Amino acid sequence: MTTMAERPRTTAGSDFAELGRRINAAGLLRRRPGYYALRLGLVAGALIGGWALFFAIGASWWTLLVAVFLAVVFAQTALVAHDLAHRQVFRTNKPSRRAGLIAGNLAIGMSYGYWMDKHTKHHANPNHDDLDPDVGPGVLVWSREAARGKGFLTRYQAYFFFPLLTLLGLSLKRDSLRWINEQKNPLEAALIGLHLIGYAAALITVLSPLQALAFFVVHQAVFGVYLGMTFAPNHKGMPHPDGTEDFLRKQVLTSRNVHGGRLVDAALGGLNYQIEHHLFPAMPTPNLPKAQPIVQQYCAEIGVPYEVTSLTDSYRQALVHLHDVGADLRAAS
Repeated sequence: MTTMAERPRTTAGSDFAELGRRINAAGLLRRRPGYYALRLGLVAGALIGGWALFFAIGASWWTLLVAVFLAVVFAQTALVAHDLAHRQVFRTNKPSRRAGLIAGNLAIGMSYGYWMDKHTKHHANPNHDDLDPDVGPGVLVWSREAARGKGFLTRYQAYFFFPLLTLLGLSLKRDSLRWINEQKNPLEAALIGLHLIGYAAALITVLSPLQALAFFVVHQAVFGVYLGMTFAPNHKGMPHPDGTEDFLRKQVLTSRNVHGGRLVDAALGGLNYQIEHHLFPAMPTPNLPKAQPIVQQYCAEIGVPYEVTSLTDSYRQALVHLHDVGADLRAAS
């Protein structure tokens, strides 16, 4: 992490305004329709191809390999839905929502509206103990204060992190259904219902009961782990805001970037440029690598620490933080 004396702030918001001028001057907020046409086409083709292969193979244990493939494609579809929610693909809300409902509710069984609501709160207050739903106390606890009074799982939660990710896909489906029920949204309910019925029907009619169960477990487990591993490197283990930060500092100080080349860029859907994404959520994914040196240089100029690390080290930091949160509980036991 870069450390240096921070330049005195001037008027509120002026630091971000200057950065915004530089980003705009570089043309990095312009839409990239060609990129998204190709990316959406590839993901849709992979999704259709995966299910076609599932039906072609039929009642065979080889379909477990298809389960792994479809888990990866489901995660990539979720990343496309993420970009749609931020209006990176389309300029206006209506086409973004329509495509998001298809990608989220119909294709992978996760409510687009639920994701929008949850993710918007996260972007507004990243890593805030009370306002960011991604770090609110749940099965995993991200602050020592929230860990007080917790039990065995929290004491050793770092060891359970990756095993618990196998349940993430199911957890998102459960939360999606709860949100849809609360919102009384018939369209979202119908689309997610179609997904669940079609998914269950495919497994039951094509596979034997034991094969269907194995396919379901492998598919959902790999999907959960992959999806969780795309988001875990971004904020976990980074500082939590104290409420005095301006917009630029709130976003930069709570986020980390992950380097690793084109393979990491593709695997994480561009979320490895988390600092740039949080500063400019509507910036198309292929422009994030171009924005990265501009943002890093500007942060160096104004003395704001800018965190960038490897993929493996990002997981290490997250796990160390989780283990540290349970330190008081282990000491008292």
